[in-house]
Amino acid sequence: MNAFVDTNLLLYAAENDDTAGRKTAIARELLLQPGLHLSVQVLNEFIVNARSSRKLALTTAGEADWIEKLLLFPVMPLTERTFLRALELHQRHQTSHWDSLIIASALECQCGVLYSEDLNPGQDYGGVRVINPFSMHS
Repeated sequence: MNAFVDTNLLLYAAENDDTAGRKTAIARELLLQPGLHLSVQVLNEFIVNARSSRKLALTTAGEADWIEKLLLFPVMPLTERTFLRALELHQRHQTSHWDSLIIASALECQCGVLYSEDLNPGQDYGGVRVINPFSMHS
């Protein structure tokens, strides 16, 4: 089954090994699964946080290494169709615009699962169900 990965999992996976904890280990393990998808939005959010001195503060080489790895996954573009679908999802589910774009991208690549720490676990958004992988490993 195809699954979509939200930005927060990528950020945990990219944490420095010296500060890596339980969530980092879970995120790295999850990224080894087949059938995972990302979106251009997720990649943009990752880069903003990777460059932030308050978040990952990756070096230029570290950033390039992670982007090279992440581009091995299928990446959904942000299109007018994605945008319009996100507007509908926002109206129906009262999710933020950014979360609605994530859900719309997951639906467009026919992912039955959306791995996210930020959305309601178990919630079904028109065919994509949210799973918080960190609550599965308590």
